[in-house]
Amino acid sequence: MRIALLGGTGDIGEGLALRWAYDTPHEVLIGSRDPEKARQKAEEYETELDSRGVEVKVNGFGNEMAADRADVVVLAVPPYHVADTVEAVAPKLDDGDVLVSPATGMKRDDGGFHYHPPSAGSVTQLVADSAPDGVSVVGAFHNLAAGRLADLDADLGIDVLLVGDDSDAKETVRMLTEEIEGLRALDVGGIANAPEVESVTPLLVNVAMNNDGMHDLGVRFE
Repeated sequence: MRIALLGGTGDIGEGLALRWAYDTPHEVLIGSRDPEKARQKAEEYETELDSRGVEVKVNGFGNEMAADRADVVVLAVPPYHVADTVEAVAPKLDDGDVLVSPATGMKRDDGGFHYHPPSAGSVTQLVADSAPDGVSVVGAFHNLAAGRLADLDADLGIDVLLVGDDSDAKETVRMLTEEIEGLRALDVGGIANAPEVESVTPLLVNVAMNNDGMHDLGVRFE
């Protein structure tokens, strides 16, 4: 399977790219608005993986070309770029492709971080409203600490919460999630439940900010 990480040069994109390339046989594509930046980052990821004895090709492209070549497209971009990114790549998406949204809207004040969803109610719903017909949307990977994910020496042992209205698409993302060692996928229902999932992210950020040694925390449901 080909997985494109649009915005794959950023923190969460880096972590997912390295983990999928390290733990799975899937082909990883790095997308960026700047194709040269995507290629440079892809080379950096290859170098890191090679230092660990994993010889794998990671390719970098502009976002549109990366989406055109992929079966699963992860929108690893900030929430305020999500709609524009979907609009830009929509002509390159095929029926049956899966869009994955890990973004969460947040704002910060003197008290800390707070959930700040778009008018659609959640970023995942915004993606679903923007996606072409025939392309399913799954919300996932909202609550992962990017630094911990990108550290291939770090044990994960954390849960990933999935929301989506297409059971087949959600199963695809569940499989891709659990192929990363240390991640467990939990089904939280349809996209209507995305606000509850996305709002966990500012909670975790606030816990991390206010407690020593918890900057890379995750959640595990027992």
